[in-house]
Amino acid sequence: MTELGTKANPRTDRITIDGRPLRPPAELLYILLHKPINVVTTLADPEGRPTVRQLLPEIRERVFPVGRLDFHSSGLLLFTNDGELALRLTHPRYGIRKTYRVKVKGTPTAEALAQLGRGVRLEDGTTGPADVRIHRSQEGKTWLEIALSEGRKREVRRMCERVGYPVEKLSRVRLGPLTLGKLPPGHHRLLTEREVRELRRTVGLV
Repeated sequence: MTELGTKANPRTDRITIDGRPLRPPAELLYILLHKPINVVTTLADPEGRPTVRQLLPEIRERVFPVGRLDFHSSGLLLFTNDGELALRLTHPRYGIRKTYRVKVKGTPTAEALAQLGRGVRLEDGTTGPADVRIHRSQEGKTWLEIALSEGRKREVRRMCERVGYPVEKLSRVRLGPLTLGKLPPGHHRLLTEREVRELRRTVGLV
């Protein structure tokens, strides 16, 4: 086709520029993974440790994790090749809330909970406000639910340690409107169309 104004479908038509085929745009993918513990949030690891990419063997498209969870943490991890969405989900300007379930030894005092909520002074500055509540307690252990908008390295672990309650287990259960639900560790699923719309609406991509 050489006529000006002619429209082509990049997914069904063969388009060339100077004789070279133009690759069609990649399909946008949105994948929710339940990251297990003892897996690194990278596409490859020079130390040979298991990576989150290895948990998506049938996904051939190049997708990237949005944010990260440390080696000893588990929970919700989003993968996508939608660069603009990933940028907005991780940029502090958009204040996307992330919710964690955190197990600590003992029962935190009211003052410790209040301190976590209003901000904890760390070596890289005071943390922002957080929503903190006791999820459940049993056998000398307490599960806290902590929701915050920041994304510093190991932030929740450092916050709890600073107020005297080191973390024994940590799992992210929510990212913006997305929830982990009952997805087993190591398993993944595609987001529904509704989840994608809600996620994009949350960051102003409508």
